[in-house]
Amino acid sequence: MPLRFIGALVCSLTTTMALAPTAFAGGTGGVAATEAPAAPKTSSKPKLHTDPVTARTPDVAYSGPVYMRTTTGQVVPYVPVAASTQPAAPQASAAATGGVATATTEALTPGTGALAPAKPELLVPGTLARYVDGIAAAPMGVPLAVQEIIWTGDQIIGLPYIYGGGHASFTSPGYDCSGTVSFALHGASLLPAPEDSSEFMAWGSHGVGRWVTIFSNPEHAYMTVAGLRLDTSSADDPSNQQGPRWRPLRPANPGFTVRHPLGL
Repeated sequence: MPLRFIGALVCSLTTTMALAPTAFAGGTGGVAATEAPAAPKTSSKPKLHTDPVTARTPDVAYSGPVYMRTTTGQVVPYVPVAASTQPAAPQASAAATGGVATATTEALTPGTGALAPAKPELLVPGTLARYVDGIAAAPMGVPLAVQEIIWTGDQIIGLPYIYGGGHASFTSPGYDCSGTVSFALHGASLLPAPEDSSEFMAWGSHGVGRWVTIFSNPEHAYMTVAGLRLDTSSADDPSNQQGPRWRPLRPANPGFTVRHPLGL
């Protein structure tokens, strides 16, 4: 056999073997049999937790377990007590106890100038606050400062709306919108002096917080804390009651600057 023919045959076989993987890849969707498919890209940065600030329904019913923190710091099952049998609150402010509103927060009974009975410091499992007997129960799985905001806010629930209430002093027979927000934040040592709704537009950090979010504009302010809304307005609240109260989250929060306490 001529040497020229043998050389051509060897060259042809070599070319065929070199092109075989490419040809095979073309028959398998473009992926060579010897190559593993690329792994999907995953983000190593964990998603930042944020409590909800809107809700489709105004339902705040809760039927799960409820506990209470005693004055000695013990957590015991909560047993509702008639208001007439509750002890009177001693005259001391939340700030005087390091920001912990433990039956010491001052709140005046309307028309009497007397201190109202302190409301219990309620707790529930999880990371969402719950509506229990007209006040909020703080979730166990949140920072202490968030619990303190809730327990402090509880102390003025049921007081009337008074324009300018809570601004001359944290102790007041009633509160307006920004006075209510100021009072609750003060209970967690987050605010040394009351602010009005316009001032809250530049307070703290921008955007929705992990646990606490403040909505404000020049006319109104309210806050959401661990899934409940503390507000003097009855907007989107079937109860239609005015004054400081825990209310359902709104379906949306248009027209407000959104801020939150640094770190919360």
